[in-house]
Amino acid sequence: MATFSERFRDPRSTENDFIGLIMVRCPGCWKAARVVPAPEDADPGGRILFRPRRLVCRHCGLSRERNGRCVALAAGTAEPATDPYFGIPLWLQAETRHGWLWAYNLEHLDLIRQFVQATLRQRAPWYDTGRKMTLVARLPAWVKRAHNRDDILRAVSRIHASLVAA
Repeated sequence: MATFSERFRDPRSTENDFIGLIMVRCPGCWKAARVVPAPEDADPGGRILFRPRRLVCRHCGLSRERNGRCVALAAGTAEPATDPYFGIPLWLQAETRHGWLWAYNLEHLDLIRQFVQATLRQRAPWYDTGRKMTLVARLPAWVKRAHNRDDILRAVSRIHASLVAA
């Protein structure tokens, strides 16, 4: 029987649960910046994906705004990922021999790490939720394979190290 630390239960998160804060590479100074919901968003209703966003860099002071009417979610792992609003490269990403591993923020990266390091992975039953394809279910097959576990955990460690270095 698996111990608690070896077990992962799908929390039924989707990509939309992690886009409240997106860590990106600032186009001005190439340091870590953030894409966050615009504070003057008067309409808190509606889908979070389409709310106005603001790019903010604490290092160089760059600030840009964009409405959320057109978004481009990452489509694969063959090339570096960009944020869905400004098209700027994500900060939390690393290339592996299988493809690019990326995350929007530390919570997203932590979910991937927990999933990959678990030896027992439990998914939610399909019949008790409206969310059929959770973030974990949509991970690429090479991330889900147990024999790639060490490569992926090394990539997660490199991503964490890049954040500490910033």
